[in-house]
Amino acid sequence: MTDHHRHHQHHRHHQSVLAAADEASDALELFSRVSARLRRLVPFDSAVWTAADPDTGLITAPMLVENLGQGEGCAAYWRSELLEENVLPFRELARAAVPAAGLRAATGGLPARSSRFRRLLRDQGMHDELRAVFQIGERPWGLLSLFRTAESFDSRETALLAGLSLPLAERLRTFARPTVTARGTDSPAPGLILFDENGEATSVNEEARHHLARLPQGPSFPTALGLELPIWVIGAALQARAVTAGHDRGSARVRIRTTEGRWLTCHASSLTGAGGGPGPVALVIEPATPADLAVLVAEAYGLTPRELEITQLTARGLSTAEIAATLFISPHTVRDHLKTVFTKAGVASRGALVARLFTDHYWPAMPESAEVRRPGRPSVWARAV
Repeated sequence: MTDHHRHHQHHRHHQSVLAAADEASDALELFSRVSARLRRLVPFDSAVWTAADPDTGLITAPMLVENLGQGEGCAAYWRSELLEENVLPFRELARAAVPAAGLRAATGGLPARSSRFRRLLRDQGMHDELRAVFQIGERPWGLLSLFRTAESFDSRETALLAGLSLPLAERLRTFARPTVTARGTDSPAPGLILFDENGEATSVNEEARHHLARLPQGPSFPTALGLELPIWVIGAALQARAVTAGHDRGSARVRIRTTEGRWLTCHASSLTGAGGGPGPVALVIEPATPADLAVLVAEAYGLTPRELEITQLTARGLSTAEIAATLFISPHTVRDHLKTVFTKAGVASRGALVARLFTDHYWPAMPESAEVRRPGRPSVWARAV
């Protein structure tokens, strides 16, 4: 087959997969529709599709686990991902020139160089794993693992998946926009869960139970506390341990959307035990703050830090001249930025912009005193050497 033919065929395959994505009304439906279409082009025996927090790269809702039992191996898989030295960790794949890679190809046909393969995949009868990160710039919006019990994934299949990284990330991003319906009163108090040194949940407060009850369905694991913990919460606790162990410098922070469409922030940190040794992990789960939500909206609409600042000042009712003076830029630059923001948000006026990004989103325009927070660089990818 000539390169021209191959290119044409790739393009056709991408179009068919993206057409399936366009029919989806949420991220979970996108995963299942795209998976069914992709399976015809890149055959696989099982798969894990998950959304990622673009700020930290940690897994978040929703997750679709296909043909891997009830997900009992799920916690072990992510524990290995975050705590062990592995070939092709997602955090490195997100920084690679090509955001997709096969395990056998990456290890020169020696997958046992990866502890994930030695400890988990081989026992499950897996022959190869093909991974992809769906990302825009350096910000990951989704992660994918495809598994085969026989035959390795080839370079054509890897290239096909890599070509889907950006367009699928762009579609996933639109589902991160806060929804109009997500009003109502929720427990604003922080939930607290404590884990011992082995990662077992040992205590929990009522507020945490309240927040956990509102998280979407997904792989979850029983605890001695009589409640099941979803994989996203476990992932944040594992990341805190990874940071303490020096595997990683990234933040153990993930934003998860509830079934009502609200956003919760989950943040874990390791406490020190007696004698300075590693102690338990404390995990706080609470409603996202207005500053958090501003960043979420900015990410979901693809606003730059500067565009977010200008949008927030606009929402406070500042004029173009006042915004220019506040940010030490020219009124002309402010107008240019606003024009871009209007296009990204699909509105034609300031009033419509404020309505779409603020009034619609159940959170107030930033109060006067609030710091205009810039979205941070994704920190989790700065792996400690």
